Amino acid sequence: MLETPLVNVEKSYNANLGSFAGWITPLDFGDPLSECRNVRNSVGVFDISHMGRILIKGGRAYEFLQKLVTRDLSKLRPGEMGGPALILNEFGGIKDDVMIYKLSDYEWLMVCNAVNREKDINWMLSMRDKLGFSSSDVVFEDLTTTSVLIAVQGPKSRDVLESLGVEGLKDLKLLNFITNVKIGTAKAFLLSRSGWTGEEVRSYGFEIWTDIPNGIEVYRTLIGSGVRPCGLVARDILRIEMGYVLYGNDINEDVNPIEARYWIALTRGKDDCIGCDKVWEAYRGGVSKFRVGFKLKKGIKLIPRYGYKILAGEEVVGEVTSGAYSPTIDRAIGMGYIKASHTYLGFNLELVVRGKKYEVKISDFPLI
Repeated sequence: MLETPLVNVEKSYNANLGSFAGWITPLDFGDPLSECRNVRNSVGVFDISHMGRILIKGGRAYEFLQKLVTRDLSKLRPGEMGGPALILNEFGGIKDDVMIYKLSDYEWLMVCNAVNREKDINWMLSMRDKLGFSSSDVVFEDLTTTSVLIAVQGPKSRDVLESLGVEGLKDLKLLNFITNVKIGTAKAFLLSRSGWTGEEVRSYGFEIWTDIPNGIEVYRTLIGSGVRPCGLVARDILRIEMGYVLYGNDINEDVNPIEARYWIALTRGKDDCIGCDKVWEAYRGGVSKFRVGFKLKKGIKLIPRYGYKILAGEEVVGEVTSGAYSPTIDRAIGMGYIKASHTYLGFNLELVVRGKKYEVKISDFPLI
């Protein structure tokens, strides 16, 4: 097990630590539902240093990435992000969903899921060889254990960062980033307008990438400025409210992007990347299941768990992949895969929990 570099600092703020994807990291700070409300209405800070961070550089780095991911990177300028983008296997299954940052034509950054970091690096090494790139054409450097990644999310996040001296945030567009930023007395290598709570779209959300000593200072400075620390439980609830997928639960190598309705990660017509031809075959030929959201009625006290069955009458037509109680709309919510023939958006199916059936409304995303 690895520990995020901020763990000892987080202990001083009464973090409840737990394991996730091979890392010891804060699960909550005492009240995850209150943490969710704080992000939706004010501002919260998350330690997301468990996420994989990889530098990809070299004279043919761009050419390689164009072959690797589903999004077209050709129009990106330095300071812009491409994503979410998908790394696919050769059958069109999802190996990972990643975010790509363009520093220059020859230097790119990738943030990947913690559980997939080593798998992604090994896949990229094998594909580099298979596609005919040399070890000097494309170079990979794993920056994960020598850096810190912090997410500041919520409608007041811009105000807080500006109060700490960060400039240019008003004009920073979604999925754009600035480098060499000063936050209070600390320095950050990169600050992006991005996130995984939905607040990066609804209001404001930023992610800060820096070295470990400065990361510790940034984290302490934010909390000293009134930003509430939040853990992975709140982060999971917030992403389910928005319909964002979690690798291993909602997507994996047996799921293709058409089934997952992961349209945002695809550039239509791009079929020269690894596995992209299989995605467009599925698009043309149709699929047997779709990822959808659902909501239970208010007052029903249960959490939809992974693997719970979804029925139409007595027929099993799907199953849950993620679920939570949403404090934003005060009801249980979730997502899962349902047969294409039973994707009744706006109508009801039934969730089976310990032999008892509960009516669920099949809903599109976001769920709030």
